[in-house]
Amino acid sequence: MDTGARLAAILTETGARDVLDIGCGEGALARLLLRGGLAVTGIDPAPDAVAAAQETAPEAWFTVAGAEALPFDPGSFDACIFLNSLHHVPVPLMGQALREALRVLRPGGEVIVIEPLAEGPFFEVMRPVEDETEIRRAAIAAIDAICSAGAATGPAPETWSRPTPVADTEAFIDTLARVDPARRAVAEAQRETIARLFARHATEGPKGPELHQPLRLWRLRPA
Repeated sequence: MDTGARLAAILTETGARDVLDIGCGEGALARLLLRGGLAVTGIDPAPDAVAAAQETAPEAWFTVAGAEALPFDPGSFDACIFLNSLHHVPVPLMGQALREALRVLRPGGEVIVIEPLAEGPFFEVMRPVEDETEIRRAAIAAIDAICSAGAATGPAPETWSRPTPVADTEAFIDTLARVDPARRAVAEAQRETIARLFARHATEGPKGPELHQPLRLWRLRPA
C-alpha cells in the first residue's frame, strides 16, 4: 500500500480541507498534501526543519511548536496527521500530544497516526545506528492508552509493509542521515555491521535492492 495514496483516500473520504501536519520535518508530506488541493499547516519543534519546510512547500504555513502544546484554537482543522512522528515526541508527552491533536479537530475530523513498527528488515539494519524499539512501542502504548481511557475512538488499525529502495550500504546510510544528520557518524562507525545486515535483509525489488518496513495506521476521533 502506498502511504501517500492511503492518506489521500482517507482525507477525501472525510471531506477534509484544512490539515495539520504534526512533526512536519522538512515539508515532504506538506508538499504532497498541497498537490491534493488541501490547505496545510505544519508544526515542528526544530526551527531548522520549519525553515526547510517553508522552502519545500511555500504555499503551506509553518510554525515552531511542540506537539504537546499546539498553538491553535479548538476546531481549527479537519484532520491532524502524525506521519512517523509520534515516536519522536518525548515519551511522557505522547499522550498529551494525541489529546492536543484531538482538541484542535473540527466535528467529524480525524487524527491520523502512522507509525513504523519495531520490526522488519529496514528496522533490523537500522538498529546498530539507533535502536528505536522502546520509543516505537511507547508510541503504540500511548495510542492504546488514550483509547482505553475513552478519549478517542476509531476503527481497528491497518498494517502494511513499505518497501524502501536502497541501492547499497552507502545509500542506506544516506537515508538515515537525511532524517537525522547526527546518525551519519554513528553509521560510519558501524559500517561493517550495517553492510552485513544489509546483505542479509535486503530483497530484490522492481528498482533494485529494497528494505521493507512494517507500518501501522490509526484513525482517531474524539470519543
